[in-house]
Amino acid sequence: MTLEITTARPDPALLDLPWSTPLEDWPENVLAALPRGISRHVVRFVRWRSLVLAVKEIKADIADREYEMLRSLRRLEVPSVEPFGVVRGRSAGEDGPLDAALITQHLQFSLPYRALFSQALRPDTAVRLMDALALLLVRLHIEGFWWGDVSLSNTLFRRDAGAFAAYLVDAETGELHERLTDGQRAHDLDIAQVNIAGELMDLQAGGHLEGVDPLEVAASIIERYHLLWDELTATERFEAGDRWRVDERIRRLNDLGFDVDELSISTDLGGTELQIQPKVVDAGHHSRRLLQLTGLDVEENQARRLLNDLDSYVATTDQQAADEEIVAHEWLVKVYQPVTRAVPRGMASRLEPAEVFHEVLEHRWYLSERAGRDIPIEAALSDYLRTVLPAKPEEQDVVGVDTIEMPVIARPDSRAD
Repeated sequence: MTLEITTARPDPALLDLPWSTPLEDWPENVLAALPRGISRHVVRFVRWRSLVLAVKEIKADIADREYEMLRSLRRLEVPSVEPFGVVRGRSAGEDGPLDAALITQHLQFSLPYRALFSQALRPDTAVRLMDALALLLVRLHIEGFWWGDVSLSNTLFRRDAGAFAAYLVDAETGELHERLTDGQRAHDLDIAQVNIAGELMDLQAGGHLEGVDPLEVAASIIERYHLLWDELTATERFEAGDRWRVDERIRRLNDLGFDVDELSISTDLGGTELQIQPKVVDAGHHSRRLLQLTGLDVEENQARRLLNDLDSYVATTDQQAADEEIVAHEWLVKVYQPVTRAVPRGMASRLEPAEVFHEVLEHRWYLSERAGRDIPIEAALSDYLRTVLPAKPEEQDVVGVDTIEMPVIARPDSRAD
């Protein structure tokens, strides 16, 4: 038999790996000691050049299909492992042919769920893992991907600022459609609930899961999924000018762990429709994007809030087709700078400009929510400068003060007129 290798990164060094040996017998000197999850196939981690590769022994037709499926998911920017290649035509000589091998790149800093539960984790870890998996499943379904084998075993988890981010590992049973039916989505959820309940029961039997009901946790993914799905796919109608409703929708998405990738607003005779395309982004994404668009160098959470307002501005001024940098400069001159420059000189040292702008946006949202209509930013700014900012301490007065001895400064009710 002739050895065939399909890969987007051809390198003769791939031929140096012991493809004529069954994967379970590969020598220790080529393996990487990393925790492995449960799999119906033999899987090994291999050190190759500067990478760590995951090699799975599998039938050739299935390997080809999964390789192409993973490539499609990566093009859709769905959180999943990166396909590296497929090796066919493996032979053990007189012992006969061997299955093909699917190669993916190991996801750095990720762990299978069993490795997570083998550590000293807080009791709510199982719930947070369900949140991460629900986020992943919603994202897959939005893109038209039916998984067919949703489970903790087919997922890798990365720590993400106290929560977890989930990545698809096994796409062997998956199908990619233009759009999923409600029945297909429900089928995936049924599979998820059964598989997860069994996996958690197994952990519980091994003494790795205490104080948690596996059936209850597995069922929670259904509720979490539907909450996310409705928030991300529902079309919301409101009257023209109610920009605070746009801010409210973005705020809910942020609270659920999503950021806004694209925001679309259309107006017709019946009112205004809002559609939001969510996106999961890497750490530091917001500060880098804001710096590139506006030159503002701020902290990550501040940048996300400012970018949300910029995206809202783009949509409400119907400039989605305009050059992004030009619209960003317009927003900077017409929205951001008038707010930050309105702070009286005597109070300018109380908060940095980006934080002032963030607080004005928050204040405006509270006022608009209370009034049930959009409050102009000029009115919100005036009220903020009168009722909120004067109560803020001077930054230089706080530096060096023992925080235990600092007085509690109550914030005035932002909802007050």
